[in-house]
Amino acid sequence: MTITTVQSEADVRGILALQQANLRKNVPLSVQVDQGFVTVEHDPAVLLRMNQAAPSVIAKDGDMVVGYALTMLPEFGNDVPELLPLFELINTLTYNNKSVQDYTWYVMGQVCVADGYRGQRLFDRMFQHHREVYGNQYQLLITDISANNTRSLRAHARVGFESIHEFYDSSIGETWVVVAWDLQK
Repeated sequence: MTITTVQSEADVRGILALQQANLRKNVPLSVQVDQGFVTVEHDPAVLLRMNQAAPSVIAKDGDMVVGYALTMLPEFGNDVPELLPLFELINTLTYNNKSVQDYTWYVMGQVCVADGYRGQRLFDRMFQHHREVYGNQYQLLITDISANNTRSLRAHARVGFESIHEFYDSSIGETWVVVAWDLQK
C-alpha cells in the first residue's frame, strides 16, 4: 500500500471511479449508516485542474486508487456548486478566537477509502501525508461533513479535526458540521 499524491490522469480517473462507487445515491442506506458515503460528484475536468494546482493525496494498491483525500484550494470554490456555501461560510468563521481569513487554509474536497481497505488506517495515513505535503504552506485544513455521516465525523476527530461550526442546509434538509485541522500542531 502506497500513500502518495496524484501523479497522472490515470490517478484522477481512479479517484472518479472510487467516488462513483461511494456516492450516497449509489450506496444502500444500511451501508451509508455503517460505512459512510460521499456526497459531491466532481466534474472530471475540474478535478483534473484541482490536482494540477495542488495534487490530492491518494492511497494505491499497485496501480489501483483505493483511497483519496482531495486537495481543494480556495480558488476552486466556485467550480463545485455543492461546495460554494462552504467556501462562503468559511470566511465568516473563527478558529481559536481568530478569523479563519487570518490563516492560510485549504479545503478537503472529499475523502474516501474503498470497501475492503477500510479499518487499515489509510484515512489517518492520507491525512498525515497531507500534513507532510502542505503543512509548510497552510495552517488549516477545513471541510464539512454531513451530520448523518457518523463514521466520517469519528474518523476526522480521530486525526485531530475540531468542530468549528454547524449549519442546516434547507435545500437538502440536512445538518453539516464544519471541521478544521491545525496542520501546525
